[in-house]
Amino acid sequence: MSYVNSIESINQSPGSLMKLLGQLGVHRYSADRFAEAIPFTRFDTTVGVENELQTVVIGNSDQVDLPILIKESNFYQNNLKRSQRGETPKKKLADLERFINDTDRQVWENSWLRFPRAVLSQYADHLFNTDLLTDKSDPNSPKRSDACQFSFYQQGEEWLRVPASYLFKLALADFISSDSTILASVRRTGEKVMGHFLNDNTSPETFSFHPVSMANEPKMGKGTAKESLRRFLLTHLLTAYANIKFRLLKNGQQGMVYFAPHPPVRQKQLNDIISDSFYRQIFMSPCLSGWDKGEEKCKYMSLCHQVLSRSQMNAVVKMKNAGIITSNLIVLPNISNISLSNNGTHISLGSRKLTSLLADPQSGFSTVDEKYWGDLVIKIVEHFLPLFVGTYSASPYRLDFWDFHPEKVLGFLPHQLDYTHLRMIWRRWRKKARLKILGQPITPFGPLWLDKTISKIFRLKGDFVPDYRLIDYLVALMSTDQSPALDGTLNNDIRLKNDLSDMGIFDPNMTLYMLFRAREYEKMGFSGFEARQYSLFKGFMDDMGEATNLQILINALAFKYIMTGGVLHQHIPDNPSVESERRQLFFGSAIGLPTFFIRKNTQNIFMSKILKRMQRTRLSRRYPGYIRGHHHEYKRALLNMIKEDAADLIEMMDLKDTIKDLEQRIEYPQEYSVAGKLTQGILDEASAKSPNRIRGEEFNLAAESYYRNTLRIQHIDEAYELLISEVKQMASHLDNNERVDELLQDQDLITLLQNLKYDVLTEEISLKHIQLLIQLSLMVVESQMHQHDLSHLDN
Repeated sequence: MSYVNSIESINQSPGSLMKLLGQLGVHRYSADRFAEAIPFTRFDTTVGVENELQTVVIGNSDQVDLPILIKESNFYQNNLKRSQRGETPKKKLADLERFINDTDRQVWENSWLRFPRAVLSQYADHLFNTDLLTDKSDPNSPKRSDACQFSFYQQGEEWLRVPASYLFKLALADFISSDSTILASVRRTGEKVMGHFLNDNTSPETFSFHPVSMANEPKMGKGTAKESLRRFLLTHLLTAYANIKFRLLKNGQQGMVYFAPHPPVRQKQLNDIISDSFYRQIFMSPCLSGWDKGEEKCKYMSLCHQVLSRSQMNAVVKMKNAGIITSNLIVLPNISNISLSNNGTHISLGSRKLTSLLADPQSGFSTVDEKYWGDLVIKIVEHFLPLFVGTYSASPYRLDFWDFHPEKVLGFLPHQLDYTHLRMIWRRWRKKARLKILGQPITPFGPLWLDKTISKIFRLKGDFVPDYRLIDYLVALMSTDQSPALDGTLNNDIRLKNDLSDMGIFDPNMTLYMLFRAREYEKMGFSGFEARQYSLFKGFMDDMGEATNLQILINALAFKYIMTGGVLHQHIPDNPSVESERRQLFFGSAIGLPTFFIRKNTQNIFMSKILKRMQRTRLSRRYPGYIRGHHHEYKRALLNMIKEDAADLIEMMDLKDTIKDLEQRIEYPQEYSVAGKLTQGILDEASAKSPNRIRGEEFNLAAESYYRNTLRIQHIDEAYELLISEVKQMASHLDNNERVDELLQDQDLITLLQNLKYDVLTEEISLKHIQLLIQLSLMVVESQMHQHDLSHLDN
């Protein structure tokens, strides 16, 4: 649609569109500089990333914190006595003892670590004391009420026990204060980035050390990938530093950090045999880092866990009302939900233009305008999100036949889709998984021995899901009829949360869960959007970099549609049915369903435009009044829309290679999509030819092993190669550095780094070389901070 031809529709449209064009510097009857005026183009965009990581502690059960904590807990001792008296089943206690006495695997996901307090430098010890305060902003504040859980005495010596997420921060504090030869600038950089190591949910989180300006990056999204690689490498090095300096290895504990998308199998098994309260005691983060009032934040995270656990139980009632559960014979979900242990990546885009307008009271662009247009952008972008699922990130998972209880496998979908689309997805999922005996649909009966027997006799394999994280987690709450979340009005999220609270689904004190959400200027200091659909990337530069490019392009295209009058709020009505209709494609893509159904007379005009571009559509015989479409053809239609409607943006941002890359991923998913690449890596780990040829637990444990070993090493390798190349570029800044000169001992720095690569990958590196690499990493970060000096737009 051309700019000039759209003027008439703009004049007739509501929402002060002409006012928006004027604020963005677009003249009414001229297409001059129109593309440059669109927000989220290359020179307007900044990017920030939040990564959620998986940690493990490797060691014997008598030396690692998690099994020790369980053995010493009142929960275990009480169950032991009750079992001896015959008050509780012995099997439950036996399962718990089998977990804590694991002598073969010796891998403890999300365990805390314990070490002597005396190993800390004076500065690190002072930092620890400060982080124990109820309010860190007040030096006179008393200690947290739970401060005693972070230390204990062993043979007359004080020891600390902390989560791995906090270990990173302590290790960095110790490093910058233990060596007098470290440059002052490096020490300052270390202090700056220390707050970017958070412990929030069960898993540790890190977020960008600085926002990345796309204007400074020749290949745009690759700059975002580089920043994430630097941060991951530093996190890995700090773990290696703590393993040695904090005597973890000497005391039988090896900490490890890597990327893994869904909760570990053994953590799920443990969750089935302990109470929800004890689960929170073991796994919920104490929030020592990142918040002034950490104990309050910790209570908030406990609230999130309780609400999600309750919400999953309420979903069972919805499934019964929807006709999916047709009898009272069900397998109840556990009262303790572990979905908060899933790990994803959130990529936030900021707009300089919008931020500048909101910062200027004279601009006329207010929070009301930001909300009105922001909600419309979100609705448009949601139609494109299936392009990302499995394509750029994934979380492959196997479900056995006996896992297919709808009350378990559908998870939170009843809160995210209306009954019509929920029933459609469940029927298609059962068909995909071939849950039939002699042509009759079947689901598990309940007793595990019976379901396993039926599975074996009738060769019911279950199913393989390309991105299970998006199904096993509450990612996008559906609006209610009275409180739409994206109608452009201020505080609509608050109204929706109140409605959902009345229904027992959510809590008003929690942040509303959305796939793609606004980052509001008043709260964040910048105006933009956060994409939360990313699970696990196979590679950073290839997968994360290109995904970021596509996210930027689609954001800009959404604004182009708005600014040309092509898509307005009334084109995408705000009711639960229309919202569910577009989101079913997202969830269907995550499950790997081949087809979907859209009403022939859908109220969603934008969806109708997409359907007209699709091939192989037909009227559904099963669902009268519905069009049957293929997910693969939907992605092709979206690709063609981008090629045509965003041609000027693609040219302006030099994203032709990104479009070619997307096309390859769509047309040849086994070879080029992340779901295909990760699945092959897992199969290689399991020595299997197909996911359905091995049991679910076997596949999923192989996936965890692949993430922890092969993929982790690949990620470290990619990050380390980046470090070498960036050190080469800043070699002149390393002259006369006493610490570097001392370690080099007349060697060439780059040669030394190349020689150290094997030691880094195998974790057989000495402490002095770890210290060198941490210092070099911080020097690179310092250099990048100066290059991307956007502190006023920190996202």
